[in-house]
Amino acid sequence: MSIPAFPVYLFDVDGTLLDSAPDICGAMQEVLKAHGRADVSDAFLRTYIGRHLIDLYAPLFPRYSSEQIDGMVVEYRAIYAARGHTMTKPYPGVAEALSALGGRKSTATTKGTPTTRLVLEKFGLISHFDHVQGTDGFPAKPAPDVILRSLEALNASPEECLLVGDSAADMEAARAAGVKLCAVRYGYGNLEEMARFEPDYWIDHPSQLNGG
Repeated sequence: MSIPAFPVYLFDVDGTLLDSAPDICGAMQEVLKAHGRADVSDAFLRTYIGRHLIDLYAPLFPRYSSEQIDGMVVEYRAIYAARGHTMTKPYPGVAEALSALGGRKSTATTKGTPTTRLVLEKFGLISHFDHVQGTDGFPAKPAPDVILRSLEALNASPEECLLVGDSAADMEAARAAGVKLCAVRYGYGNLEEMARFEPDYWIDHPSQLNGG
């Protein structure tokens, strides 16, 4: 199905714009191993990309207090930043697709806004965005808050917007926010879980956002 033009596009980042799993999972693994868990596979960790780290760590450490889990999140963020995104790269065709795409653009990611801005700058994508929105002290996807914050910043209505994402959390958040939804098959999400939300569009390559 051809995707019509939208006035506003919101993009998830990890698994949609950037192939960042090696750095994300590497940082997760460092934290897990420091706490005695060297038995968690990268394949398992990939299923948590795009969700809050509490969702990952709390079930793995059921005896930890909420303060200890919060401390693990702080550890992860320091380790992730120190890696310098050296193993991260944009998906092929992302820059070209963003350049060719009309409308206004923002992000809707579980990363914090400063980190999101940093990685977009590092990989030469920041100029394509009218706004950068991360998850800053409010509920992460699958809650719709980051989408609604982006729409508010752009003074846009849900009816004007298409969210592009790669996970069930993206799908659920989009449905809760009332925006149209484009699911990408090339990211980290489980396709069956994503399909439960009946995305309006599916793509296998970023160029398909422009009819390519």
